[in-house]
Amino acid sequence: MKNQWIYYYSGIVSVKVTGKGLERFINTLTREQVSIWRVKRHGVNAMSFEIKVEDAHKIRKVVRNSGCKIEFQRRTGLPFLMKRAIKNIGFFIGAVLFLMVITLLSNMVWGIEIKGADPATEYKIRKTLDEIGVKKGKFQWSLGTPDAIQKSITDSMDELTWIGVELQGTTYHLQVVEKNEPEKQQEYGPQNLVAKKKATVVDYFVEEGKTLVSLNEVVSPGKVLVSGTIGREGEEQLVPARGEVLGETWYWTEVELPLSTNFQVYTGNEVRKHAISIGKFNIPVWGFGKVEYKQSVTEENTKPIKFLKWNLPISYQQSTIRESENETRVYTEKQAYTVAREMARKDIKSLLPEDAKIKGEKVLRQLVKNGKVNLIVHFQVIENIAEPQPITQGDSE
Repeated sequence: MKNQWIYYYSGIVSVKVTGKGLERFINTLTREQVSIWRVKRHGVNAMSFEIKVEDAHKIRKVVRNSGCKIEFQRRTGLPFLMKRAIKNIGFFIGAVLFLMVITLLSNMVWGIEIKGADPATEYKIRKTLDEIGVKKGKFQWSLGTPDAIQKSITDSMDELTWIGVELQGTTYHLQVVEKNEPEKQQEYGPQNLVAKKKATVVDYFVEEGKTLVSLNEVVSPGKVLVSGTIGREGEEQLVPARGEVLGETWYWTEVELPLSTNFQVYTGNEVRKHAISIGKFNIPVWGFGKVEYKQSVTEENTKPIKFLKWNLPISYQQSTIRESENETRVYTEKQAYTVAREMARKDIKSLLPEDAKIKGEKVLRQLVKNGKVNLIVHFQVIENIAEPQPITQGDSE
């Protein structure tokens, strides 16, 4: 019997026939145009087969005068499956709702733990978290990434040296390092203070050790500035030389700035779209229609949906489409020189220690070539040029 799978949609009945004259019974069914398949013998006086559900009334007519008995054993197919589903619809709906509730609860924030902060700082952190929307009962996919949360807290609180944010299950764990944490007393061994670069000495302050340089002296890298060997000859003792030696150092930097620059800016108009991603397919749930921006930049934020502690192959995706446009910035030569000098100062400051100061600056070269301003600037800087150098046995001044 070909294409038996088609009968699945209309329904199939399994029939068992017992009695004598089974072959005659089968032949009668064939004459009545009753389709049968999967015919099996069960001994001499028993046989089973399958028929279409609409042929069940025909087989009842045939069996009356055949001397056989029939038994309908099993009903399969789409109609019977639908009846069972309707019968158990309450259980099915309950199971679906249960899974949905568990999934929603697995994607909510149920705890925020903060470690390493005193009560006052912890209160400020929790207040900052409330302001940015990180609180118990919020859905995780509506919040920023742990890195974004970390940046928001760091930017709004000056009393923190570092804060780490990690999401574990339904709980955010925050590890805090405060700036007012007492510094460990540094232990020093016997050492000299030597010059780390060429400079002219302009001032010094020595806490311990013997000063070997004078003001306005030009020193080279490696020159001993403060000795850790003190005492009269023959009675020397080694100490950890400590202090600062301020020297005038020299830097130069080259800056190139175009007179005309094209860049992209946002207009302030934006559209947000929300979707559920299953594999490579996206199912929109909010924000339909085509965005009519001539130019735009799309930012996507995708977060996996969890079931208990496992990540499902389903994710929530939020897309922010921002309208943009091209702008052209044009400098006059005078304006370009001013901006270029400021850029040079920022470049130098990024290379210097925090306590270093720029004493003076001088433009060595400025010219306009190929639509660009080229500037070379020389800087005079006052900074601490001393660095420790351990004293080993046999070292001398």
